Amino acid sequence: MSENNEISKNLNDRTTWEGCSVLLDINDGDRLVFARLSNAAKLKIGNKNYSLQPLIGCAFGSIFQAESGPQGPFLSHSLPSIQGNDKTEEVKEGQVNDEPRDNRALIDNNTAQSLTGDDIEAMRREGARGNEIIEALIANSATFETKTSFSQEKYRLKKQKKYAPKVLIRRPVARSICEAYFKKYPTKIGFLRVDTLSLLLSLANVSSSSDVLVVDMVGGLITGAVAERLGGTGFVCNSYLGKSPHSMDIVRIFNFSDDICKRILRSPISDLLSQKELPEQVLEHADVCNLESQSNEQICASVSIEKISLSSENGISDLGAKNTENTNVPGKRVCKAAKAGEKSPPEVIDSWKENGFSSLIIAAPESDTWTLVKDLLPLLSNSAPFAIYHQYLQPLATCMHNLQIGNMAIGLQITEPWLREYQVLPSRTHPCMQMSAFGGYILSGTKICDS
Repeated sequence: MSENNEISKNLNDRTTWEGCSVLLDINDGDRLVFARLSNAAKLKIGNKNYSLQPLIGCAFGSIFQAESGPQGPFLSHSLPSIQGNDKTEEVKEGQVNDEPRDNRALIDNNTAQSLTGDDIEAMRREGARGNEIIEALIANSATFETKTSFSQEKYRLKKQKKYAPKVLIRRPVARSICEAYFKKYPTKIGFLRVDTLSLLLSLANVSSSSDVLVVDMVGGLITGAVAERLGGTGFVCNSYLGKSPHSMDIVRIFNFSDDICKRILRSPISDLLSQKELPEQVLEHADVCNLESQSNEQICASVSIEKISLSSENGISDLGAKNTENTNVPGKRVCKAAKAGEKSPPEVIDSWKENGFSSLIIAAPESDTWTLVKDLLPLLSNSAPFAIYHQYLQPLATCMHNLQIGNMAIGLQITEPWLREYQVLPSRTHPCMQMSAFGGYILSGTKICDS
C-alpha cells in the first residue's frame, strides 16, 4: 500500500522518474522521440547511442547536450546562456547602427573553412566539447565576420545542431502528444490537429465529473485527452462496434495514475444498447467493423514494430518497442505503465443506461458517421452536447441533414478550425513559411428529448 502511495506521489511531481514516459525534443523540434526512462534505455542521435539514465530525476523542461568523453557518448545537463544572448543583442545593435553588412559578396565554394574533418575528429579524441568545436569552426571561417548578424546566428545554430545537439525533456500531455504525432504520423491520429482537438473537447463540454462516451479510432488520443481533462473524476467509456476494441496505444504515453486509469473503461455498443433499443444496424455492421478494427490493430502493431527501427529517420520511437529492449534488465520497479481500458462493470453500464452520458465525442474516420450517431445519440441524457470529428466534410454534412430531418438535435453547426503559426524573432516576426492549411471538420450540437 505504501509503495502504491509513493508511486502516486511521484506521478504528481514535476520531475521524471524511472519508468515514466517522456517526449524528447531534439534540436528544437527537428526530431521528436517518445521514450520510457530506465537505466538501460538509449537514444540514438546520428550514429551514436546515448544513455537516458541521466534524465531520471530531472525536471520536465530540462535541456541536455550530447557530448563525447573517454567512456563514450553521454548526455550532460545544460543551462541556457543568458550572457551569450546579451552579447548577441549588443553586436546586432552595433552592426545596425555603425556598420551595415550584407551577404552579396559571399561565394559558397567550400573554401571559407580552413578546419578539416580530420582536425575536428582530433579535437573530439582530445576531449573537446561541442561548444569548443563550434567556436573553433567560427574562428577558422574566413567569411563569418563579413556575414550579417542574422546569417551568423543561422550559421551558429546549424553547427550547434550537428556538433552539439540538444535534447529537451517535454511532459507528454495531450497537446505535445498530438503535435508530435501530427508532425510525423498524422494518419494514425486521423490528421487531428492540436487546435481541432482542443475545440473538440470544448464543444463536447468535457468537464470534471462528466461521463463521456467516446468512439476513438485515432489510436487512443481522444480517450487520453478526455481522461486528462477529467483528472480522475467521472468516467470515459471507449465504445466500439463488434467484439474487438480499437487500439489505445497512445493512452499509455500520458503517465496516468492508477486512479485515472480506473476511470477509463471499454464497452461494446451492443452492451450499451441492450434492453433499450438494439438497432439492427449494430448486428449488420458488427462483422464489417470487426474486420476493420482487426485490420486497424494489425496496422498499429506493424507501425509499433517499425517505429523503433525507423526512429533515426522518422523521429518517433514506440513505447512498446522501448520496453522490449529493457525486459532483460533486472531490478525494474515502475517500468510498466498502468493499464487502462478495462471492461465496464455491469453496475456502471446500468447507471449509464439510467442516467445517460453527459457528452459524446466521435472520431472514427473509417466508419460511417451517421450509423454511429443514430445508434449512440439515444444513450445521451437530454440537452447533452456532442461533437463529431471527420477529416472530410461530406460525411458530417449527411449526418447533419439526417439529424435535422429527424428533429434529434438543435444547435447543429459544422466548424472548420483554422490555425496560423507565427515565427516570433527580433525583426523577423512573420507567419511560418510551412504550416498546416487544413484541420478537418467538427459537427457539434445538443441532443433534445424524443417527442
